[in-house]
Amino acid sequence: MNVSQTIATDEGLLTCLHISFYHPQQHYKGLYHLLPLGNKSKHLADESVRLGRDAQSCTFALADPRVSRKQLALQAYRTPESPEMLFSLQNLSQTVKVSVNGTSLDFLERADLPSKALVRFGEYEILIIKEASEAKLNFEVELEVLLVPPSRETGNCEPCNLPTIEMGTHLIPEQPVQVPIETDEELTIRSLDNPPSLYTSGTL
Repeated sequence: MNVSQTIATDEGLLTCLHISFYHPQQHYKGLYHLLPLGNKSKHLADESVRLGRDAQSCTFALADPRVSRKQLALQAYRTPESPEMLFSLQNLSQTVKVSVNGTSLDFLERADLPSKALVRFGEYEILIIKEASEAKLNFEVELEVLLVPPSRETGNCEPCNLPTIEMGTHLIPEQPVQVPIETDEELTIRSLDNPPSLYTSGTL
């Protein structure tokens, strides 16, 4: 991946997608260690940016067995009516639904992204904010981690399966959450009370 420290190129300033992650168990070590947090990565506008568990087939990988091998894709596009680069999000998972600002997407379904979007899948909340520019050939992505759920700021609180209680800067489920674990052969269920071995004590 071509990581850039600047946003100025021969074509001028690049459109930048600021992507912020939140997960209630993110304090466990290893969840984001494959992500280039804090760096801007440059991408060709005609190629999709994929997020998932498989670091070989995805642009950005989450070290989490609950995430599908290929979870979602971001694709840039343009229209005759707008000089700005626009983006759509497509759900690539056959087992985990993705929602964009409350609209649920099944496998291969796609939604246009507004300038500010709250994306959810599993227990992840991802805030995507677009910093627009008129550059046509490339765009940038910057990743970071949030300490609180972005749904608090956006007010976009989708129906939850479990009630929550507020504790510090995190929302803590009142009872164990059942989350699907995707494997090559079958879908199994594991409780967050017994997190996978990749989650060990420590910091991000």
